[in-house]
Amino acid sequence: MTYDDVRAFAFKLPGVEDGTAYGRPCLKAHGKFLTRLFEDGESLVCPAVPSDEREMLVEAEPDVFHVTDHFRNYPYVLVRLAQAHPGTVERLVLRQWRATAPKKLLKAWDDAHPTAAPP
Repeated sequence: MTYDDVRAFAFKLPGVEDGTAYGRPCLKAHGKFLTRLFEDGESLVCPAVPSDEREMLVEAEPDVFHVTDHFRNYPYVLVRLAQAHPGTVERLVLRQWRATAPKKLLKAWDDAHPTAAPP
C-alpha cells in the first residue's frame, strides 16, 4: 500500500481534501485532521488509536505498526504502508473520518453504505 492508495480510498469519503501538517502531506475531513504521511515517508500517522489498542497492534504486527517516543503519550499509531493490509489501513482512516463527520452526513453515509456502518 502507498500514500496514493490511502488518498484514493479517502477521497471516496465525503469532505476529504489534501492539506499539509508539520510540512508533510496530510488528509483532512470536514476541516479536521484525518491522517498524514510520517517524516520517514513510509509510515502513515493514524490518530484516535487508544494506547491499549495500539499496544495490541504493535505486539501482534511489529513489522506493520510502530510508535515513536513523540507519540507514546498520545492516541496515535504509525503504520508502515508497504507492509500493511489495505483493509486495515482503510478501517483506521474510515474510523477517523467517522469521528470528524457531522451527524447528518454520517447518517446519510450509513444509510447509503449499510455494510460500512459500525455494528
